[in-house]
Amino acid sequence: MARLNTGARWTIVGVVLVAALIAVMLSQQHDQQRRLPQGQEPVAARERRDADTPEALAELRRQAQLPPCPTAGANPGMGELAGVTLECSGVRVPVRPVLAGRQVVLNLWAYWCGPCADELPAMAELQRRAGDRLSVVTVHQDENEAAGLAKLTELHVRLPMIQDGARRIAAALKSPNVMPTTILIRADGSVARVLPRSFTSADEIGAEVEQALGMRF
Repeated sequence: MARLNTGARWTIVGVVLVAALIAVMLSQQHDQQRRLPQGQEPVAARERRDADTPEALAELRRQAQLPPCPTAGANPGMGELAGVTLECSGVRVPVRPVLAGRQVVLNLWAYWCGPCADELPAMAELQRRAGDRLSVVTVHQDENEAAGLAKLTELHVRLPMIQDGARRIAAALKSPNVMPTTILIRADGSVARVLPRSFTSADEIGAEVEQALGMRF
């Protein structure tokens, strides 16, 4: 019988190893599919943690002293948000009418985001300057609502907070997956501008609002 040379033997060893690796990968994939009940999709991001019950958040809400969300506007607008209902400052609201019928600055953030923390006081100052002409609403995009409330308390920022750990608003408005992001919304409910960047002052944000919404400060 002819003997295999060294090169041929290593080729066979390589083929065997590759075949074994493929078999292991297929087996793992099969196990994962078997563990997932038929028809059930992988678990998506959650709006909030199970631990963040109304009782658990009551004291944090008291400390945060957040104002209520704006009341529903006259113009429904923003068809992208139809059917989206989330919690805003402790009250469940349909997001679509809340953000329409008025000019809105929507600030997307999370408690762990450093640039977000730097920017939020400027958002609060913008609201102070604008008064009733504009609504500044924050959207907390992490499921840890307790940490979001604690961060607003720490920063002494008192703005309405929509809890949206699943990031449904960002998805509906096709906002990039960047935080902070600021979305400027016209009174008719249409999106005027999406700004995936951070701001350092109310003057900076105000300049964007003036250009996009025609509002002067």
